[in-house]
Amino acid sequence: MKHIPRKRFGQNFLKDQSVLDDIVSAIAPKPTDHMLEIGPGMGAMTENLLPYLSQMDVIELDRDLVVYLKKRFPADKLTIHQGDALSFDFRTIGASSENKWRIVGNLPYNISSPLLFHLMNFSSCIEDQHFMLQREVVERMVAEPGNKAYGRLSVMLQWQYDMELLFIVPPTAFDPMPRVDSAIVRMIPRETPEACSSVALEKTVTQAFSQRRKMLRNNLAPLFSESRLIELGIDPTRRPEDLTVEQFILLANHLN
Repeated sequence: MKHIPRKRFGQNFLKDQSVLDDIVSAIAPKPTDHMLEIGPGMGAMTENLLPYLSQMDVIELDRDLVVYLKKRFPADKLTIHQGDALSFDFRTIGASSENKWRIVGNLPYNISSPLLFHLMNFSSCIEDQHFMLQREVVERMVAEPGNKAYGRLSVMLQWQYDMELLFIVPPTAFDPMPRVDSAIVRMIPRETPEACSSVALEKTVTQAFSQRRKMLRNNLAPLFSESRLIELGIDPTRRPEDLTVEQFILLANHLN
């Protein structure tokens, strides 16, 4: 089948076998795994994972690719869910704290952040996630306080996950070639993330990073007085990238 990659779906298909081998090695699939691939495309990753599994599931938005995948892989080995991963309810495929899924995917750059936030809703049902993302996005995800890449994405995801950038993937590994490097990230949901309202944390972090170069006493003024920051042990003259995830959670838990 000749498939023309569609820009509106952000399709860049992985074609480099050595990169595929490295990803499979990092995932280390086992026959008992409940493996789910988001956006299998032409099935390059699917083909490399299936020999290690008794069965796997995939979610694909492109109807033409769904037809292709159904012809390429036997139905008793591959279960295909046609739909948008951004709105997919993973509980409908049996995801639970007792039946955890391992998720893998080469995520389109244009939906990567919204999809990561959507998956946070199901973190208790997920064993781990291995994603191919734009390198810059992964660097923001794993950035530590004080790093210029550290920001909203870093705080929100590090609250829920332990994450590691595994390796870089060059544009030449894809068809068509993207204009930027990609990276593989491993995400393992924390068993007991610190108690906090996601809405309150999102509000606090978004406000704090609204103007990165300004002091916290200016950025957080709509939410906290300078004296309140001091009471909570937060230096109001620091900039948002200086706060740890734990300090942001502290602020969110004291947000009125």
